[in-house]
Amino acid sequence: MNDAEFDLMDELYFVQSYSYLKETLDWKQSDLIDTLKMLYEQGYIKCLDDPDTERFGSIDFQNEATELYFLATKKGLMAHNSI
Repeated sequence: MNDAEFDLMDELYFVQSYSYLKETLDWKQSDLIDTLKMLYEQGYIKCLDDPDTERFGSIDFQNEATELYFLATKKGLMAHNSI
């Protein structure tokens, strides 16, 4: 897990919206979306349509990420805490 992934995982112990992450981390949109996508592909986070509805299947991060919510998975929390 690189530094950016680690910093993003710090914010995902609870469900967070894209807008919250963007404001809190103050990253360029492309960096945030790319990091979210990498964490999702590793199984470290899950995506939600709203705070209570998990999204399954493929996600077009370039077009959908700004409307989604995110949460660390058990696998992601274990990886984050083992560093």
